[in-house]
Amino acid sequence: MVAKVKICGITSAEDACNAVWAGADALGFVFFKDSKRCILPKEAKKIIDILPPWIFKVGLFVNEEIPAVKKTADYCGLDFVQLHGDETQSYLKELSTLRIIKAIRLRDKDSLVKTDGLACELVLFDAYCATQFGGTGTAFDWRLAKEIRKTKKPYIISGGLTPENVTQAVTMFRPYAVDVSSGVEKAPGKKDKKLMKEFITHAKTT
Repeated sequence: MVAKVKICGITSAEDACNAVWAGADALGFVFFKDSKRCILPKEAKKIIDILPPWIFKVGLFVNEEIPAVKKTADYCGLDFVQLHGDETQSYLKELSTLRIIKAIRLRDKDSLVKTDGLACELVLFDAYCATQFGGTGTAFDWRLAKEIRKTKKPYIISGGLTPENVTQAVTMFRPYAVDVSSGVEKAPGKKDKKLMKEFITHAKTT
């Protein structure tokens, strides 16, 4: 099982280029102002404009106004919008012209209810945190692997992944992709070239 890899929380052209060099399939840009990895649309666009066409560009939003999501997606040339807040099904449907990744913050097995019916292309499973919307470096309960593998939509595994455990994650969950941010950083929003290469190599050679 070989998973695609998304490196999230990109804040500089240098980190973006290093991620591409390491073999990333997608890069994530955080447009949530309360995040340590937040980037302004105009800065993200400068980076996106120099990326190869085969790299998926993903914008992360948290409970953002729908017009703002659409405007940023169009301005930056995003391939996907990743919704990491409490967005409802009706909210998702209003963004139906965009390709959507809906993040599900897992507390327990009940969090998996109705994921297959969501109006999105991909589902991302992340750890639940009462005070943060992702990027915590914390894993959810991997004992949910059996239930997660029943998900009908293509899904992404995130939360607490590192070069040391991504092979196990790919083997256990058999995901479409894995998503990492803090696990390949030397500081919040500052990626480590060596860690990114190790992470991607392990994810793709499982």
